[in-house]
Amino acid sequence: MIQHVWERALDTGANEIVIATDDQRIFDVARAFGAEVVMTAVTHENGTERIAEVAEKLGWADDVVVVNLQGDEPLIPKELIFATAKGLLNNSQAGMSSLCVPIESVEDGFDPNVVKVVLDNQGFAMYFSRAPIPWDRDTYKGGTGTLTSIAPVYRHVGMYGYRVSFLREYASMEMTALEQAECLEQLRALCYGVKIHMTPVDQPPGHGVDTPDDVSRVEQTLLKLN
Repeated sequence: MIQHVWERALDTGANEIVIATDDQRIFDVARAFGAEVVMTAVTHENGTERIAEVAEKLGWADDVVVVNLQGDEPLIPKELIFATAKGLLNNSQAGMSSLCVPIESVEDGFDPNVVKVVLDNQGFAMYFSRAPIPWDRDTYKGGTGTLTSIAPVYRHVGMYGYRVSFLREYASMEMTALEQAECLEQLRALCYGVKIHMTPVDQPPGHGVDTPDDVSRVEQTLLKLN
C-alpha cells in the first residue's frame, strides 16, 4: 500500500519524496523498494508534528512547500496533489493548504467520521468540525432528513500542504482545547491564527484503506488501473 502511495507521489515529479515513519517494519519495506525514508520519534501527536521533525532533520528552507500524503491513500490522483501545492503557492498569506469536496448525501453530512469545513469569501477555512456545519437553524429544526441548501456543505479531504516556516512554528505550538475536542490537528493552526487555504474540487480522492474490508476493494481498483 505504501509503495502505491509513493508511486503516486513520483507521478507528480516533485523535487524530493520522503517517507516518514516511526515503525521499523515500514522503514525496512520502503527502503527495499527504493524510497528515501526518515525514521521519526514515536511521541508525535499527529502527522504534522512528524513532518516538522523531517523538515528539521533534512534542513529544508523556510520557503519550501511540502505536501503530506497519507500512507493509506494508494489511489490519490496526482491532480489533487498539485491542487494542494498550488493552494499555498498562489496564496502567500497561507501557512497551510488543503482541499474539500461538496457533500451531497445526508448520511455524510451528519456522519461524525466525515470532517466538514466552512470557508470565508476568500477561500480560507473558518472552522473544521465532525459536527454538521454550517448548521441551518430553520432547515434542521424539523429534523436532519435533508441537507441545507442555503450554503455549501464541504467535506474536508485530509491532505495538507505546508510551508516549512509554518512547520517550525507548529512544532512549538501547544495542543489546543478545540483540537483535543474534535481530534483534528488543523484546529491547532487555526487557534493560533494561521490561515489555511482550501481549494474546492469536484474530483474526490480515491478510496482509502481504513478497514480490512477496504483492502480488497482498493486492490480491485488497482488491478483495473494496471
